Amino acid sequence: MAHTKARMFALAAGLLLATAGGLNAQTPAPQATSPVATPLPAANPADVQSVDAIIAALYDVISGGVGQKRDWNRMRSLFVPHARMMPVGQRPNAGVAIRLMEVNDYIATSGPYLETNGFRERELARKTEQFGHIVHVWSTYEGRTETDSTVLRGINSIQLMNDGTRWWVVAIFWEHERPDMPLPPQYLPAARP
Repeated sequence: MAHTKARMFALAAGLLLATAGGLNAQTPAPQATSPVATPLPAANPADVQSVDAIIAALYDVISGGVGQKRDWNRMRSLFVPHARMMPVGQRPNAGVAIRLMEVNDYIATSGPYLETNGFRERELARKTEQFGHIVHVWSTYEGRTETDSTVLRGINSIQLMNDGTRWWVVAIFWEHERPDMPLPPQYLPAARP
């Protein structure tokens, strides 16, 4: 039975790879559905050489002062094509909603705000789990704007993949802290003696 399952898995994996290769060779690329259509730029090897490096690059690329242009191609270079960025938040009617975006959607909708108001985000604490080529990072963050006293804290759930050459962001799923939902102590920096 185990031998049969292993053969079926190998056959399915081979079929998937053969089909994917065949589709890529014969099917034209789909039309871009994002507000900004751009090919994937090459990543700086230093940004994608480790989990620490790609997480640092994620926080760095959106951070900057008032009027400071962000390097959006650097941001695009960190993500697999069609990666998801998904904020979750409370609706006014007390329901909860999720917004599904690709990287270009995030750049088009949040980029002007980040540059106009000055925004800096940093990691406060991290929990990481890895199996094979996949990593899940539970990253507690703090973000501040420069034009007012806004401070945001929350958790980024970041999924990463290593293709044998570099790290890629596959998805970021996040939610801000609220007065009725404070960050639990286990997701904050440990107190120092």
